[in-house]
Amino acid sequence: MMTDDMDLVRRFARDGSEEAFAALVSRHLNLVYSVALRQVRDAHLAEEVTQTVFIILARKAGSFGPGTIVSGWLCQTARFASAKALTMLRRRQQREQEAFVQSQSNEPETEAWHQIKPLLEAAMSQLPQKDHGAIVLRYFEGRNFREVSAALGTTEAAAKMRVSRALMRMRLFFAKRGVTLSVTAIAEAVSAHSIQAAPTGLAASITAAKVSGAAMSASTTELINTTLKIMAWTKLKTSLTIATVVILATGTATVTWQRVGGKPKAAAIQFAGYDTPEETFQSLLWGAGTGDVEKFLAGFTEEAQAQFRTTVLAGKSDDEIRKRAIALAAAMARYAISQKEVVSEDEVHLHISAPASTDGLPSGRTVIIMRRVGSEWKRSGEKD
Repeated sequence: MMTDDMDLVRRFARDGSEEAFAALVSRHLNLVYSVALRQVRDAHLAEEVTQTVFIILARKAGSFGPGTIVSGWLCQTARFASAKALTMLRRRQQREQEAFVQSQSNEPETEAWHQIKPLLEAAMSQLPQKDHGAIVLRYFEGRNFREVSAALGTTEAAAKMRVSRALMRMRLFFAKRGVTLSVTAIAEAVSAHSIQAAPTGLAASITAAKVSGAAMSASTTELINTTLKIMAWTKLKTSLTIATVVILATGTATVTWQRVGGKPKAAAIQFAGYDTPEETFQSLLWGAGTGDVEKFLAGFTEEAQAQFRTTVLAGKSDDEIRKRAIALAAAMARYAISQKEVVSEDEVHLHISAPASTDGLPSGRTVIIMRRVGSEWKRSGEKD
């Protein structure tokens, strides 16, 4: 009988078992590599992300709770690491990437897989945590429903219902982006094509690096450290969630707030369009205040939207995000634009700052990058 993932994690955390760690790497290597490859679209960078994820697994093994679905955790961590790896790649201005590594499967890609492949990781990142874990177990790893239900701690009937609900969420996600497929077609495509074989020797390289403590490249070290920070922030957002992230992502002009029935309410925030960076800020605030994530993300570039969904919104339901956004939106009034830096005709950097407060929100400064997309200004990212 195959040893349970959590048993291997506990053995490694407790005894430092090289055998247990090697087993985890061997079991989930292709899964992690495939998630990374779909996002970074570069074989060498996907290898670096994969190594990063398993090193983080080694560091975090002792903190895993009893109900953790290890494969699901690895997928989420791979998305965090991939997003940061792409940011690092852009910062180093490496404009040209190597050709995307095609699936090593002997089966030709189906039309359904060809359509959903570019959207799969974004769709997965929108699923609630247990739905995400169910899809990973059922279709990425090919587990039967008995095994899925055991991992989720539920009945087979409940596991089937959860998988069905998750597939429906994915179908709706794809449909909004112009890809209309049945849940059966989605399930078959993901099951048949979602896993690609990782390069020969990568498992041995990862295990050797962990066991021997061999020196890592500067880029790998930075990727590990920044991914850990992203993961820590994602955990922290259960108390701050959208409001603080929106503060850092958008900043604000000065906004007047009034209290109605003891609850904060925006007094005068209206949709302003995207003709100037300042108007885009106001529209971002308006979107956040409504609790509508799609309205808020309309002020982002497409690339920034994808990263925000991956690093911030993963595992949260639409209703949970909406409620937290509305409840904490008033906190954004502390932040103000302190400087506007014109870099070029198509790029502006807005310097955002806020004083310390008694409400638990951090003080600090950040620089938001705004870029012109056609005739509109959109939030593109943050300057390190």
